[in-house]
Amino acid sequence: MFEKVLVANRGEIAVRVMRACEDLGIETVAIYSAADKHAGHVRYADEAYRVGPARAAESYLDGEAIVAAAEEAGADAIHPGYGFLAENADFAERVHDTDGVTWVGPSAASMRRLGEKTGAREVMAEADVPIVPGTTEPVTDAAEVRAFGDEHGYPIAIKAEGGGGGRGMKVVEQEREIEAQLDAAKREGEAYFGNDSVYLERYLADPKHIEVQVLADESGAVRHLGERDCSLQRRHQKIIEEGPSPTLDDDLREEIHAAARRGVAAADYVNAGTVEFLVSGGEFYFLEVNTRIQVEHTVTEEITGVDIVKWQLRVAAGEELDFAQDDVATEGHAMEFRINAENAADDFAPATGGRLETYDPPGGIGVRVDDALRQGDDLVTDYDSMVAKLIVSGADRAECISRAKRALAEYAIEGIVTVVPFHRLMLDDDRFVAGEHTTTYLDERFDETRLLEAQERWGSEASTPASDDETSEREFTVEVNGKRFEVNLEAHDAPALGDVDLDAVGDDGSTEPPAYATDDDTGMVVEGGGETVAAEMQGTILAVDVEPGDVVEPGDVLVVLEAMKMENDVVASHGGTVSKVAVTEGDSVDMGDTIVVIE
Repeated sequence: MFEKVLVANRGEIAVRVMRACEDLGIETVAIYSAADKHAGHVRYADEAYRVGPARAAESYLDGEAIVAAAEEAGADAIHPGYGFLAENADFAERVHDTDGVTWVGPSAASMRRLGEKTGAREVMAEADVPIVPGTTEPVTDAAEVRAFGDEHGYPIAIKAEGGGGGRGMKVVEQEREIEAQLDAAKREGEAYFGNDSVYLERYLADPKHIEVQVLADESGAVRHLGERDCSLQRRHQKIIEEGPSPTLDDDLREEIHAAARRGVAAADYVNAGTVEFLVSGGEFYFLEVNTRIQVEHTVTEEITGVDIVKWQLRVAAGEELDFAQDDVATEGHAMEFRINAENAADDFAPATGGRLETYDPPGGIGVRVDDALRQGDDLVTDYDSMVAKLIVSGADRAECISRAKRALAEYAIEGIVTVVPFHRLMLDDDRFVAGEHTTTYLDERFDETRLLEAQERWGSEASTPASDDETSEREFTVEVNGKRFEVNLEAHDAPALGDVDLDAVGDDGSTEPPAYATDDDTGMVVEGGGETVAAEMQGTILAVDVEPGDVVEPGDVLVVLEAMKMENDVVASHGGTVSKVAVTEGDSVDMGDTIVVIE
């Protein structure tokens, strides 16, 4: 077994992995960005290494820096969690090629085979796993999409090869939308996955989303751990997951489980993974494979008693699964509620800040909370919006729902806005309680006016975090047992070093303010004194539609910004001439970063 594992992630999943390591007697190493220097996963780990500034591209997505931290710490394995580099085959290969460091996950070859969606469809088809009618080769022009529509009908899903979770997928409802949606899907694929290849599928308009958790070892043994129903989604993003599915009959359930095992075995897959399916009209179709741990793995752990993360570590260390398929049994029912820092009544807008003035999670039988934040922590908004996961289990689905109502009512959170009111509303929603919801329910049939009442009744408001202006920082060199360390010392509520207002000192020593603004992380210089158009949220620039000298009118699209896996048009509020474009396609931006200046 490993002696020390570096967790290449942050937040609740990093703490979850560290707890599994601690159960196995393994020391843990955290990595963190500048934004996360006080984060919960940093506090929990045995040691921690800063890998870059707040921007994910320069920290949590910097594979070279992460591997260097592992080598410096003497870690003999890297666990990627989920998100960031968890499904990046190049990073897995980098780790594999590093002497003395083991990748906790499937091989880079398996990730590439199953991560590219057309390749995964070929593998599954050869393993006799049903797939949605679609292409097994990338499509390149609108004529191919048009021909597919003539054969299979509409709607059509255009999907990025490397996409997932709705990212890189566009739906064509009618022929006139083909060119715009094809361009959008290719653009997202290039921006996020460095691959603008797309393929086509017949879009199933109102399906159930069912996924099967699998574990596989190097001996070729493959086990499934039952299924999860992840049909409650908003814009293809899961919100509540549960297991087992309330709608599958025993025969269909057995068929889906067997298909997942066949597909994984055919791909020579090793470690934990999830095979996802769409179910419609009593038939099921392969959707994709997630070559990592899932956010909702906790549901399966609660109904099977199997610690999936511990088995990830054991398999990576060369151990074989010590249980047969017949040994796997599910008991009761479990649900996971993602506690996101979002305002459901405001189109699920992510929180822009706040401090956890009160944080008192629920407890009692059948209640589990996976989190990393603690009372008094400031909310970090540089990354995703999930701050915790509430997992509730019961003897059956009815008891699980009753227990979840109690747990959500107990969950005391003040200082940040969350989706707890939405969850409480859903537990009294007739369609959800009956298990009749599908992946399109929230987007197409749910009465969103109910959200405002729920937010007013059960919601919390955002507080104002303490200003960083009251913090001073100095660097010292210290020696401990003959070893030298560079130490940064923070002093809160103290005056800055010296009596000079450093922000007011120019490069020439004058005290006149500079005629430009800079971004602390990027050093970006934005000249000009016109209207500054700033990013309203953290995200990635998908397209830049203007250049210096262009004349724009109010409402004109300046750039397309992806945030929370959705495209957002950034528009001009008034007319003028573009004097500065501060971003390029593919750039990551933080909330408040300057995008365009208009004179």
